[in-house]
Formats: sequence, structure tokens, C-alpha cells
Amino acid sequence: MPVLRVLSYNVRSLRDDPAAVARVVRACRPDVLCLQEAPRLLLWRTRRRRLARRCGLRTAVSRRAGGLAILVRPGIGVGRRAHRRLSRRRGLHPRALSVAVLAVDGHQLTAAVSHLDLEPGARLEHAAEILALLSVYDAPVVLAADVNEEPVGPAWRLLAARLPDTGGTGPTFPARRPRKRIDGIFADPRLGVLASGVPRAPLPADLASATDHHPVLAEIALR
Repeated sequence: MPVLRVLSYNVRSLRDDPAAVARVVRACRPDVLCLQEAPRLLLWRTRRRRLARRCGLRTAVSRRAGGLAILVRPGIGVGRRAHRRLSRRRGLHPRALSVAVLAVDGHQLTAAVSHLDLEPGARLEHAAEILALLSVYDAPVVLAADVNEEPVGPAWRLLAARLPDTGGTGPTFPARRPRKRIDGIFADPRLGVLASGVPRAPLPADLASATDHHPVLAEIALR
């Protein structure tokens, strides 16, 4: 039974310490890395490619709109890819959903990443859109998201009703003195969750300096 290490990480456009981001990712040894706030302005392609090289990963999906990317370790097959913009609200940042269907040791997995809005109404609307977009995929879904609200919020609860929250220990934001768990990984009930949470070792100093969020790491068993 293959086990995948899925890492969700908001890297704040690599404005803090890109080298520390790469060290955190390498220490976590992810098979799949889902990024929010990947660089999307000046030299965005170059900066994303440099991060992928530093992490020893390759790009599965990397689109500018929404600041999302999915990276995978060598040896994982990438099939269907998609990037969909979510409903736009005037005055708010554009939001999106990136998806890649992965092949691992004869199993398929739908990896998805998104970053929801600060505005509550938009968050809830986009959470419903994300679930509708993911419902067309046959392979079990793992969704990594910066939800921008805690698990008691309506958007988080809507996502978790369809794709259970993998859980985990520790708040994720802000990185230097984290108080809130606003980042999560949600997994299809057909998958097995072996562990999930904020990685604490071996690089606690890098977790604080790399970006303004802590990552979330989940070990997912493909059944």
C-alpha cells in the first residue's frame, strides 16, 4: 500500500527567506508539494523553477492566476491537469483551483490546491465551487488549502463535510507566534490518513523565518 507525503505550504511569494523555504520542504521530504502564494509577479516562472530545483521536485501544475502550484517528486506520473479560476468578486483578489491527477505504483490520486479569500462570503462561495469542480474526478481527492479561517468556520466545515479534515496538531499562522489553524489538508474518505500536522523538526528556526505560515504535512495511504 503506497504512502504519500503531501505538504501544503503558503510561501508568501518567497518574499521572506526562499532558502529557508527550500530547507523546510527538503526536511519534510514530500512526494507532493502544494503551494499557495507562489510567486506571480516579476520573474515568477524563474522563481518557481528555482524553488522546484532547490527542493528536488518537478512541476505538475504551475499557473500564474491565483498563485498556485503543485510539485511532485521524480517518479510520480502526472496525467490530467487543470487550472480553473473561481468566481471573481469586485475588489477582491482572483482565486483559483489547480488540479493534477497523479499515478503512484498503480494507484491514482487527484491532488488539488487552493487559497480562499479573506472575505467570508467569498470563502464560502468558493468552497462550494471547489467541491463542484472536484466532483468530476474519479480518483480520490486530496485538497491542500489555505482556508483563511479556522476549522469552526462555515467554509472549512463545508469542505470537511465532503473531504474530511486530516486533522493535525498546532496552529499554522502567523509563523513566528502561531495562534490560528487556517491551513489544512482534506482527504477523500477512501484514503487512509496515517498522520497529519505541522512539522516541528528538524528546522524550527526555518519554520519561523521562511514565510508567514507554517506548512501542513499529511501521510496519505493509497488503498
